[in-house]
Amino acid sequence: MAEAVDLARDTGQSHRIGQLTAITARIAAIEGGPEHGSDPVHRGLFHLTSGRYEQAFRELDGVSAVSAAPDLVEAAVRVEAADRAAGAYARFAAWAEAGRQPWAQAVALRCRALLGPAGEAGEHYAQAVRLHRRGGRPFERARTELLYGEWLRRARRRAEARSPLRSALEIFDRLGAAPWAGRARAELRATGESSPEGPPADALAALTPQELQVVRLAAAGVSNRDIAAQLFLSHRTVEYHLYKAYPKLGVASRQELARLV
Repeated sequence: MAEAVDLARDTGQSHRIGQLTAITARIAAIEGGPEHGSDPVHRGLFHLTSGRYEQAFRELDGVSAVSAAPDLVEAAVRVEAADRAAGAYARFAAWAEAGRQPWAQAVALRCRALLGPAGEAGEHYAQAVRLHRRGGRPFERARTELLYGEWLRRARRRAEARSPLRSALEIFDRLGAAPWAGRARAELRATGESSPEGPPADALAALTPQELQVVRLAAAGVSNRDIAAQLFLSHRTVEYHLYKAYPKLGVASRQELARLV
């Protein structure tokens, strides 16, 4: 994303910069912060991620973007204002049906399960999970599995709840969506099953895959320009990755980095 923003800026594509930084803001919201940007869509997701449902609902209520509809539905149901999300759900369901993408149809079913009669929710969730297995948008798949697992546990079907909750936890951990993984882990424990306490705690586990590549080369004494050439990155992007990695590792220089790695 950093490289894409650089390229957009260098080639005068100012309209692209806003689109690209919006993706960065969404990733930050999924990871649980810090709060990033002024767009109510991303602020709403940030609050939803953090479990602040009232604030999420206030941000998302009235937002016209189709992509925000699933977040609004979940927030509205949590604050017992489901009727306020009916219009957004209808727009999303129509869009998903027109596009025929399995992940979108699955999310529409998830919304239907949240908004509809409790007695029908189980089948909607189960059908949504089956559609998610066709691929695409793993974060949305994990959200569906988390909600399905919660529903099964509340219905006292604890043994059945464990499978979707395990899958949700694995995906959230893999994506670095720590607050969501925490919810899935808590739900899994509530079914009577112990769960791993998350990814390894060593410092390198906190790095993104590209940060890890850059760090290992830098620790080996490779210059920033040579790292850039080897990884097909810009020199500025290599500097950016090191700038992000140093605080995560608790180091301030290449010498400290070499000793650590």
